[in-house]
Amino acid sequence: MNKLVMILLCIFLPPLAVFIDKGLNKDFIINLILTIFFFLPGSIHALWLTLK
Repeated sequence: MNKLVMILLCIFLPPLAVFIDKGLNKDFIINLILTIFFFLPGSIHALWLTLK
């Protein structure tokens, strides 16, 4: 169930999902920038980080 919630967060709120999974580090900053400029790359990045 937890993995399903993380996947849904990655799709709808990518920076929040990365923050919950990895914390406040360079991955969060990269994902925040990707999400601000283009939403789809931010979602893909979040899914990649969460599922690897």
